[in-house]
Amino acid sequence: MATVEVAKNMGQSSETNDESSKGFDAPDTNAFGHSFRSYDAESERQKGVEEFYKQQHINQTYDYVKKMREEYGKFNKGEMSIWECCELLNSVVDDSDPDLDEPQIQHLLQSAEAIRKDFPDEDWMHLTALIHDLGKILLLPQFGSLPQWAVVGDTFPVGCAFDKSNVHYKYFEQNPDFHNPKYNTKNGIYEEGCGLDKLMMSWGHDDYMYMVCLANGTTLPPPALFIIRYHSFYPLHREGAYKQFMNESDHEGLKWLHTFNKYDLYSKSKVKVDVEKVKPYYMSLINKYFPEKLKW
Repeated sequence: MATVEVAKNMGQSSETNDESSKGFDAPDTNAFGHSFRSYDAESERQKGVEEFYKQQHINQTYDYVKKMREEYGKFNKGEMSIWECCELLNSVVDDSDPDLDEPQIQHLLQSAEAIRKDFPDEDWMHLTALIHDLGKILLLPQFGSLPQWAVVGDTFPVGCAFDKSNVHYKYFEQNPDFHNPKYNTKNGIYEEGCGLDKLMMSWGHDDYMYMVCLANGTTLPPPALFIIRYHSFYPLHREGAYKQFMNESDHEGLKWLHTFNKYDLYSKSKVKVDVEKVKPYYMSLINKYFPEKLKW
């Protein structure tokens, strides 16, 4: 579906999405036998996840995010194709994820294949699923070896008060912005209805991949870019926080994100996708929506 057509029919398509997504059989438990996104279950992995969020909440300040956006907005880390980037993720495991410890390439393909099955005509959504986590390459040496807390995990705005719906909220009290009167009111430096694109989001793979897409002239439609930038913004799309900043366009994008999130979260499993078998299809989508080489 062309960009203009998607944007024009977002309201209509999102209504049918709810019905179509019933074809996806979401499991009750994750790969470890716990409920999905359970941050309280007693396990060694859960302890690591909590320590991750402690570091993230303490260190993600407005000034830090501004500095990282300026640095990575230079796009001088290298040139490569989308598929080459996918292959790099074979060495990445997300320490913030309580549901899975598989290499990221499998999560991307599991999500994409689940969406492809239920939405065969929305090829932009298949590709969005494939690339939505590519920004996790920030963990790798050639991209700065950033710490996990600066790459993965739930995202949230900086420059305004941290909402209590954030996972492990208590650790924000050690963040310098928590005590800064410029940043610790409900709206902070922003205005209600300003639009989510005006917010400075905590730095990580979501915002980085969004910036890469824009800088390289992708022809993916607006809902795809919304999903890429906000798929980890769980305080918004799961808890309903920060909605005072949304504009009309954001509400339309959120409908698509709610559909996507089901596949992003619940498609995680130990059943691996045959990469070589599905590669030709995804290569055709990459060639459709992206240039051969991208600046990263």
